[in-house]
Amino acid sequence: MTLAICTHPACLAHDPGAGHPESPSRLAAVLAALEDARFAECGRLDAPRATREQLLRVHAASLVSEVLDEPPREGLRRLDADTLMSPDSAEAALRAAGAVCAAIDAVLEGRIVRAFCAVRPPGHHATADTAMGFCLFNNVAVGAAHALAAHGLERVAIVDFDVHHGNGTEDIFRAEPRVMYASTHQSPLYPGSGAADETGVGNLVNVPLPPATGSRGFRDACTNRVLPAIDGFRPQLLLVSAGFDAHRLDPLANLDLGTDDFAWITARLVEIADRHAEGRVVSSLEGGYDLGALGACAAAHVAALA
Repeated sequence: MTLAICTHPACLAHDPGAGHPESPSRLAAVLAALEDARFAECGRLDAPRATREQLLRVHAASLVSEVLDEPPREGLRRLDADTLMSPDSAEAALRAAGAVCAAIDAVLEGRIVRAFCAVRPPGHHATADTAMGFCLFNNVAVGAAHALAAHGLERVAIVDFDVHHGNGTEDIFRAEPRVMYASTHQSPLYPGSGAADETGVGNLVNVPLPPATGSRGFRDACTNRVLPAIDGFRPQLLLVSAGFDAHRLDPLANLDLGTDDFAWITARLVEIADRHAEGRVVSSLEGGYDLGALGACAAAHVAALA
């Protein structure tokens, strides 16, 4: 089996409230798109809960406790202006982070080659000690640390093409040379990080894109900056923060990408994984807030992975 889709119904139950852009309908749109006949042969993995040990590799005990031990019994609890918890949010966050760890286990144990984690809440804004930007735990960061600690890998690459910079992932790994983090993102835009001169210990590659950047600008940035850096790093495992909010229809940003651009970058990343990592790629859903574009882009991404 080449590819598996990892998800859990609990990820649909996290509800930050009426009118919030990071709604359960986002994951429902992705899962509906993945019911297409072309994905019939993809495996399915049931996402387990992440363990506290897995979470504490990248997150402060105070954040883990805030999310897991203090959920609201009813209504909503606000962690910041944009990030809210409902009574079911802690379970969803555990399953989202656990999905990435389980997918990495399956890939590194040879049961599958690649995986897509259809989960929420997203993760890449969560820093070591702060939930923010719709994110509770940093799912991809938890997975990368799991690959290092549990599987003994020495080089893990994370590519993030969400329209917003993954400040949390950068925060967690800025001084970790075993992890390369490469991001294309609109600038200026929330959260205001990701300048080109943020290079960590030589392991960060930030490529800010001005508003209205389209396919050519995005592909040039990837071809000239992101892909050569990842190729030169020779990752043993490639992780993807797969946000689809750089699509031209997305209401939260101003880039001008189309569905084909996400298929294109995914195919290029698979080529690098084939050269250095025995094809191993684990991708996890991040942003994307136009439901039609989100479903179409997620399907194009998964088709390229498969």
